[in-house]
Amino acid sequence: MDPIVSFQGVTKRYGYLSVLKELDLDVAPNEKVAIIGPSGSGKSTLLRVLMTLEQIQEGIIYVDGQPLTHMERNGALVPADERYQRSVRGKIGMVFQNFNLFPHMTALQNCMEAPMNVLGLSRQDAQARASELLEMVGLADKMQSRPNRLSGGQQQRVAIARALAMRPKVMLFDEVTSALDPELVGEVLNVIRKLGDEHNLTMLMVTHQMGFAREFADRVCFFYEGRIAEQGPPNEFFTDPKNERTRAFLSAVLEAH
Repeated sequence: MDPIVSFQGVTKRYGYLSVLKELDLDVAPNEKVAIIGPSGSGKSTLLRVLMTLEQIQEGIIYVDGQPLTHMERNGALVPADERYQRSVRGKIGMVFQNFNLFPHMTALQNCMEAPMNVLGLSRQDAQARASELLEMVGLADKMQSRPNRLSGGQQQRVAIARALAMRPKVMLFDEVTSALDPELVGEVLNVIRKLGDEHNLTMLMVTHQMGFAREFADRVCFFYEGRIAEQGPPNEFFTDPKNERTRAFLSAVLEAH
């Protein structure tokens, strides 16, 4: 089976600092991958280059068999232009740690906006899709509420529904619980759990929630200094890490909880 996301020799630099170093990573369709590691190890950058929020300096990223960072011209791969990138990026949805909702719109309007403007859905169809998704994330009674009337957990669930409204094949979650009060973390993780169970979605999750990573992910990737230092199925990864950097990181994180 061909990977739905493939990083091939990807390097991302800021000035002299390489944040991703010749990264190779293949993600299978419907695979749930948890990405963990210390701050500055390249985890969030991985998601940002997939969303084309950052440009890479070397290598190629493929999404669903198409190059994302490059396009074919006269039989050769050349750097992709904005229009082409947008079309490939349409297969990816992202949920950020600080919600990024439109403050002047209701939950329903937040979820209708992009399907109407980007996908060209009619208002009626966009509303039907948005209502269904808000119901799925447990917010049927909050559709007419604006973000400032919602708790952090509710706002994050609106953000998840909004990303899903674009019908992506790949969902990216960047530390989606880190801005939430501890008692609200569970409600957001439950929604993500439900998505994983009920939908054919590939998911890449940068997370500090080790228990969730262990229970939810098919594979855990430990990033260290811009590379994957170790990866494997959660049970193996958490019970018998091979790399001493992984062991040091896990013992520090697990002691803190």
